[in-house]
Amino acid sequence: MKDRGHSQLPTDVYLSFVSSLYGNRQTLFVGMISHVVTFTFVYAKTGDPFYLACCAAVILVWALRAHGMRRFDRVDQSRLDDDGIRYWENWYNAGAVGTTLALGIACGYSLLVSRDSFAELACIAVTLATMVSVVGRNCGSSRAVDYMCFSACFPMVVGFLGLQEFYHAVLAVLILPFILTTRIMANGVRSFLHKAALATREIATIADRFDAALNNMPHGLFMLDAEHRILVANRRACELLQLGDKERLKDCHLDVVLRYGVRSTFMKAEQSRAVLEKLNELLAGKCSRALVQVTDDFYLEFSASPRENGGAVLIFEDVTARMRAESKILHMNRYNSLTGLPNRAYFADLVQAALAERQRPGTVGFMVLDVDDFKHVNDMKGHVTGDRLLCKVAERLRKVAGDKAVAGHLMGDEFILFFPNENNRNDLEDRMRRMHAQMRGSFDLGETSVRVSLSAGCVLCESDEFRMEDMQIKADLALFETKSRAKGSLTVFEDEMDARYIERQKLQQDLREAVARNELSVAYQPMFLPDGSRIECCEALARWTHAEHGPVSPTVFIQIAEEIGIVSEITRRVIERACIDCARWPEHMGVSVNLSVHDLRNSEIVGVITDALVRSDLKPSRLHLEVTESCLMEETANVPAVLQELRARGITIAIDDFGTGYSSLSYLDALPLDVIKIDRSFVRNIGESSRRFKLLRGTVNLSRELGLRIVVEGVETREQLELINKYNCADLVQGYVFAAPMSTAAIMDLTETLARKAAVHA
Repeated sequence: MKDRGHSQLPTDVYLSFVSSLYGNRQTLFVGMISHVVTFTFVYAKTGDPFYLACCAAVILVWALRAHGMRRFDRVDQSRLDDDGIRYWENWYNAGAVGTTLALGIACGYSLLVSRDSFAELACIAVTLATMVSVVGRNCGSSRAVDYMCFSACFPMVVGFLGLQEFYHAVLAVLILPFILTTRIMANGVRSFLHKAALATREIATIADRFDAALNNMPHGLFMLDAEHRILVANRRACELLQLGDKERLKDCHLDVVLRYGVRSTFMKAEQSRAVLEKLNELLAGKCSRALVQVTDDFYLEFSASPRENGGAVLIFEDVTARMRAESKILHMNRYNSLTGLPNRAYFADLVQAALAERQRPGTVGFMVLDVDDFKHVNDMKGHVTGDRLLCKVAERLRKVAGDKAVAGHLMGDEFILFFPNENNRNDLEDRMRRMHAQMRGSFDLGETSVRVSLSAGCVLCESDEFRMEDMQIKADLALFETKSRAKGSLTVFEDEMDARYIERQKLQQDLREAVARNELSVAYQPMFLPDGSRIECCEALARWTHAEHGPVSPTVFIQIAEEIGIVSEITRRVIERACIDCARWPEHMGVSVNLSVHDLRNSEIVGVITDALVRSDLKPSRLHLEVTESCLMEETANVPAVLQELRARGITIAIDDFGTGYSSLSYLDALPLDVIKIDRSFVRNIGESSRRFKLLRGTVNLSRELGLRIVVEGVETREQLELINKYNCADLVQGYVFAAPMSTAAIMDLTETLARKAAVHA
């Protein structure tokens, strides 16, 4: 059998083996005395002080081993793990090897140095006698047996071999069978003890398991004979009925036991009779289960299984938790699990109840609140912080509402309030605004603090006109108006909002159909050389002319496209159209197309651009893709990889509206850029503001140092153009000073006109 280091002994068996090493300590003392006496006689015979040193070594090792054993006695062995047990095994082995090593060295010394026959015989005899004890005393550790055999016999073998005589060499060889026999005997003893320990342990384990299974059942159990006397009772039964020691219940009649248990659980007399009556009906087979309310907050459920000999097994359990769970389920069906506020369905019930309690008609109010930029909180600080924020908002909302309003939690970051008890419309609106103002501010979340505002929309009406669904729709429209115009404020519903909402819904549908029918057009605004002599590139701009409303502003229909999720489809069509048109322009001209954050999130965008280039046979270098700084801020993980792949295909990459976001300089270094388009805000009033113009020039110089081309947008006046040209602030100029957006045909005409002018001047 291998030791603990090479096989997995149960910890308790391993501990018993190691503990056996520290037992029977008298043999260690007797052995030490015999060793000292032997070495003393050898010294007396030879006069060699080496043997006195051996005496000292044996005594020192024995003292250390005795000290270690006293330390082992003080250890709480029940808390030892495998590593701790192994430590004490190794400590013992060190002391044992110290003793046998001293004996072995004495043998080797006697054979090689002393060469006294008495010394040789005495040392070898005492060493072999010690080896005999290895089998009985040290079988608990195979390592101890191995180490002791090696340390005792190896010096002896070296001594025999060192004599360089044939017969002594034979003796050295014969020591090996002695070592093997010792190991085999020790392993045999240890294996026998191991099997015996495991068998005893298994029997005890089986008994413990049955006892544990019975006594750790979540149910109480009585096994009854035909006379309803208790044959077996488990611990849980005694705990549930407060009966004390289960051993005292054997052979007791069930009625007597239950009467005592009923009295100890503070039941009333009528309840006691009802319980016993139900149990008798259960044992008689009149019902399969019996639910008993022992106290106001303690329920037991009994069931019985008949036995062949006429007895029965009575099983019962504490179902108080189940009864509470049913109550909790009802609570969960009514309240939001995170914030504890009424959910949509229960909120509607509370509103109806509040309306029913009104004594006379009056004005009521309904408010919807939404936490502004809640997604940003989740993204930046994590969902745990977001949940804490919602709980704090709910806590403040509950406090603000008090008994003046009914508060609820719709979903996510959306909350609702109903104001049932106001007769004056103006007073109600004032109160709603005060409550909304109280909801703003900082929320302490423990480790951090978050300052947020809540956008709100509300509607007021007469109580007899209140319809929950209608009011929620109107409040949502008012909330939408708030988010569109001024986040963090409160908007009261007006009838015009309904009309605007319907109109916007119609615009959404019309835009969807217009995109499907490819009715959007593309206009191009040229980018000129600073002297206006030639067009180098044109920015492609989507345009939509509505059948009823005429031209719709891009800021309007692009926002609508983002809301309904078709902005990437518009981008695809613009790219295709722009590539086809650019392919017809002169070779030196390129076309620039804007990519939105939605486009950069689209995994197919690279394929869309590649297909457009292939179909139009346009050189990739003539296609410029513009990405705004806001896109870079929102998609820091994906943008570099997408732009790098596009640039590797030969496409020119530009950053648009440069200077309007944050950390602009870091993007210049991190992204694969070719062109910087400086935002029009840098150009505005540069003739009047020297500070603004210095900022423009500094940005231009830095960009050129990085090898980037400069496009200045929004140049509208000759004064601006002259300053830009004077200080060489642009490689290209885009703005109304040269041309407004125009059709591709107009671009062709303008290009030809410029070419003719250039030819004349040449």
